[in-house]
Amino acid sequence: MSETAVPDGNKLVFELKNGKVVIELRPDLAPLAVERLKLLASEGFYDGVKFHRVIEGFMAQGGDPTGTGTSGSNYPDLKAEFTDKAKFERGTLGMARTMAPHSANSQFFIMFQDVPSLNGQYTIAGKVIEGMEYVDQIKRGAGSSGMVKDPDTIVKAYVEA
Repeated sequence: MSETAVPDGNKLVFELKNGKVVIELRPDLAPLAVERLKLLASEGFYDGVKFHRVIEGFMAQGGDPTGTGTSGSNYPDLKAEFTDKAKFERGTLGMARTMAPHSANSQFFIMFQDVPSLNGQYTIAGKVIEGMEYVDQIKRGAGSSGMVKDPDTIVKAYVEA
């Protein structure tokens, strides 16, 4: 485990090649996921990480250091924090997982549009409050898998107060 202190702020910033995306984190909905995102950002984990799976009209997924969608951080997987207090709307940041509900780790996704079928099925950790136009510019993948050839990356990630 790391000795990195988790920053106090609740704004996660992703600097992308086209601009800055600010995500308001929701510790009231998902305290474990929010703490993990803040910890990984403060450790530099997300710097240079690819948006490996991007599906037009659905979402952009990143947070896997290998860029394959099969890996995560060295920290243990998180307990699911599903809620009915927020919905998967445009700009929502959710935690990606396998078919196992308690398998979220470092991967996340940002919604391009509302997808009600995800409500109550994935952890909601925040919502884009600034820079959604830059999320919209993330390079899309091909086919139903959405895997991206030569994907866009997170230039730098950090937490603001």
